[in-house]
Amino acid sequence: MAAMGTPSRQAILILYHNMLRTSHSFSSYNFREYFVQRTKDTFRKIQNESDPEKVRSLYSEAVRDSTVLRRSALVNQLYGGWKLAVEVKDAEKDPNAIKERSDS
Repeated sequence: MAAMGTPSRQAILILYHNMLRTSHSFSSYNFREYFVQRTKDTFRKIQNESDPEKVRSLYSEAVRDSTVLRRSALVNQLYGGWKLAVEVKDAEKDPNAIKERSDS
């Protein structure tokens, strides 16, 4: 197996953008917020790393995580749950709006 070179800055940014977009696609608020934060933390680690071998390793791990994240987001969109109170705009004005499904 040939050794993979250090990923370019552009490749890292593209992966970051794709993972953020996927993270934002979760219908469940808690999952969405968790994966957005986790993605930012992962790429902050890559950004602060100076060892090319470690950057390569972190990047490959992020690529693997990206595929799992996409599948998880799809399943979450299919089986979303009820919206949380923090997601419903004007919840004080319309208490029935809290019962709205997030996947609808």
